Amino acid sequence: MSTLAMSASRGWIEILMFLRDRTAVIFTFFFPALLLLLFGTIFGSESTGSGVAVSRVFTASMIAYGILNTAFVTMGAGLAMDREDGTLKRLRGTPMPATAYLIGKALLVLALSVAEAAVLILLGVLVFDMPLPADAAHWLTFGWIFLLAVIACSMLGVAVSGLVKNARNAGAILNVPVVALQFVSGVFIHPMSQLPDWLENVASLFPVRWMAQGFRYVFLPDEAQAGEIGGTWQLGTVAMALGVWCVIGLVLCLVTFRWSGRDK
Repeated sequence: MSTLAMSASRGWIEILMFLRDRTAVIFTFFFPALLLLLFGTIFGSESTGSGVAVSRVFTASMIAYGILNTAFVTMGAGLAMDREDGTLKRLRGTPMPATAYLIGKALLVLALSVAEAAVLILLGVLVFDMPLPADAAHWLTFGWIFLLAVIACSMLGVAVSGLVKNARNAGAILNVPVVALQFVSGVFIHPMSQLPDWLENVASLFPVRWMAQGFRYVFLPDEAQAGEIGGTWQLGTVAMALGVWCVIGLVLCLVTFRWSGRDK
């Protein structure tokens, strides 16, 4: 089989294994949706300084959280588990190259991220009356931001998985940076001007801030950009920041990926 065929086959196996784990399905899909419902319901009657409903801001921003939760945590925890239970070690003795295995994992993450984004957008439309973009340009922008975000978060998940010594604790360990970044990146707290300047600067170093800002551009009206740092959407910076993190993630993957744990 070619590497492409093996990647597709492995991806299908990963999706089937994930769907059989009901706990993983529930927490992956419904936790971000639950947070959106809670935040949107509690603050939905309020509006930002630009007159945009807070529930719409949360919906757009939560797509970034959904991708980070799905790509970073799922990839990192999945690799840690496969490494600990010997799955990776057994696969190493087969004709399947590491590339095919990782692409298979990436296909799982991509499928989950698409489904997660669809659930959050659907909630925004049905529950919070969020209008969808009417022009192709906004959807095209959504596409490249989404792909760059999934690639960057997935690669970072691969890199961080090597730091997890006990796969049973992987979810708890990986969720620490996930939750922290939501608060400083404009997902749970918006506008970011409410944060101290040094926290704004720290958040700008990580991809989540740019992911959330990019998705807000897609789903919010132009006047909402007044709530962003600098008062503009900064799409060029969004593309550059996410592209840089894709490169950083790739380098870290090449340096840190292992078929077995340190003690094996």
